[in-house]
Amino acid sequence: MRSRPFDWTALTLVIIGAINWGLIGFFKFDLIATLFGGMEGWLSRIIYAAIGLAGLYSLSLFGKMNQESFTGREHYSDAIRSE
Repeated sequence: MRSRPFDWTALTLVIIGAINWGLIGFFKFDLIATLFGGMEGWLSRIIYAAIGLAGLYSLSLFGKMNQESFTGREHYSDAIRSE
């Protein structure tokens, strides 16, 4: 999969969101709210929204991975046949 900078940014935000949800689930500690002024703070809300958009964008990466995995299998089978 050819990665673009936006893909890496989305992946980073999704990982941050996952870590934050893990902290909430295990320790009842919201790191983003703590760092950026509570859940009602405007900066926290922007970060939550960015993480949510990154998660939605990351859904499109499944299609890219799926297309390239089929392409990779075709190349692999061609290599086996040529031997």
